[in-house]
Amino acid sequence: MSGNHAANTSPQRRIRVLIVDDSAIVRQLLTEICASDPELEVVGTAVDPIVAREKIKLLAPDVLTLDVEMPHMNGVEFLEKLMRLRPMPVVMISSLTREGADITLRALELGAVDFVAKPLKDLATSLPALRSEIIAKVKAAARAHIRLTGPRRTLRPAMESSRAVCSAEIIAIGASTGGVETITELLTTFPTTIPAVVIVQHMPEAFVPRFAARLNGTLPFSVALAADGQAVRPGQVVIAPGNRHVLVVRGKDGGLETRLSNDPPVSGHRPSVDALFGSIAALKATAVGILLTGMGRDGADGLLRMKEAGAITIAQDEQTSTVFGMPRAAQELGAAKLILPLPKIASALFAPASITEPGTSGSKSGG
Repeated sequence: MSGNHAANTSPQRRIRVLIVDDSAIVRQLLTEICASDPELEVVGTAVDPIVAREKIKLLAPDVLTLDVEMPHMNGVEFLEKLMRLRPMPVVMISSLTREGADITLRALELGAVDFVAKPLKDLATSLPALRSEIIAKVKAAARAHIRLTGPRRTLRPAMESSRAVCSAEIIAIGASTGGVETITELLTTFPTTIPAVVIVQHMPEAFVPRFAARLNGTLPFSVALAADGQAVRPGQVVIAPGNRHVLVVRGKDGGLETRLSNDPPVSGHRPSVDALFGSIAALKATAVGILLTGMGRDGADGLLRMKEAGAITIAQDEQTSTVFGMPRAAQELGAAKLILPLPKIASALFAPASITEPGTSGSKSGG
């Protein structure tokens, strides 16, 4: 998924940003927003991919902000060519529409680091309100590990279903920046016979149904949005809907159920990985917690609680993480029993050898 090609930035110079958007007002606003941070420098703007291509060669930016809908060539077509010929960190600027969600998810699959969902109305006031988010995502992109290939490779399942040995009652997965592609690749390596899987991926509410639908259309097991009071069973993957926490509880029949919550954000997020992991830790169930790529530290405390409750806990390693924020926080807490590259997570769980005897499959952390 990722290479070791983070942007060549250093404390001695600012992060060089090229803004590509066909809207003059968006170019102006993004320029003002980025220029307001002392660590960022807008080195140029471009009205379309044709101009952008020449300015990339001339200006050598560290990060590109890229509009989805532009004349001559849309942002995704340009991104696909860019990631094949000159991989670099890209933050997509997309709209909060169904079409915008589909295009943005495709861009993330192609290697875009992250996206900002721009408001549909009153850009002059609503876009500056996203200043902190935009600046944080541009900075994270500059430090990200970028894929060196274009289309996502097809990964083989970890093994045939008959050999799957993971005995966990539930697998909980959390991710943020870089998670769309990472979750897709991870689930592609799972066998068809899996325990119940519950996922929290940070993304806008309007985007989550499209993400679940795309996964459901490509994987051999059911993928759907979590609902309140929904039983979670083997062979099913449920994803937290946007802007609501998803918790896992014991139902009256002793099985596992999801509960949706409108409680305040936890660790700065709703849905929160910490909230999900914490609810599973309280169950004392046979569980697995997996913390993947992401900015910040959501999930680290919850993963520690899962470990203390006896769960198998895994953090993605730095080399294969797009952004090593959340896994790093878990590693520093000693919350992850195993720190593994993405391609080895499924085999650690489902290979005939016990996960408690990982051998050379990854590094242990905190016992």
